[in-house]
Amino acid sequence: MTQDITIRPAHSDDLPAITEIYGHHVRHGLASFEETAPDLAEMTARFTTLANLNYPYLTALKGERVLGYAYAGPYRTRPAYRFTVENSVYVAPDATGLGAGGALLDALIAACEEGGFRQMIAVIGDSGNAASIGLHGSRGFEHAGVLAHVGFKHGRWVDSVFMQRTLGPGGNSLPTD
Repeated sequence: MTQDITIRPAHSDDLPAITEIYGHHVRHGLASFEETAPDLAEMTARFTTLANLNYPYLTALKGERVLGYAYAGPYRTRPAYRFTVENSVYVAPDATGLGAGGALLDALIAACEEGGFRQMIAVIGDSGNAASIGLHGSRGFEHAGVLAHVGFKHGRWVDSVFMQRTLGPGGNSLPTD
């Protein structure tokens, strides 16, 4: 199914579709703990910030249609965390099951390894999010822990699931700053 899906760096022209996809997940899901969907201006600012810091930000397309997007950003802002990234993957609700999420995550992992990062952290909203947990597990992520009941959204308490994947040599050699 993924043969019709193209993964490429996101462009500013993709941002209206990206904003719509993310807005859907904010309004209807638990993957994000945001409660109000950001507008195009805010999503553009977030995209620009990551692009200016040389973090990968990717789009999945079928023809001209944006099916989903993925990006990596800083796991934490303190300098000692500079070789660790946190990932995000979002797919349009009517594009689930087409392979876009897996293709995006594969390409994001490769881009982060090429960028010299050593660890990737997935912070997954809702311990019941079997699709995201399964996707990450299928790409070599291991469970690193659960923070129970740390978010309150859509009238219920929500967990955060942490998963971690080594990139490249991981911690087996010193980085080359």
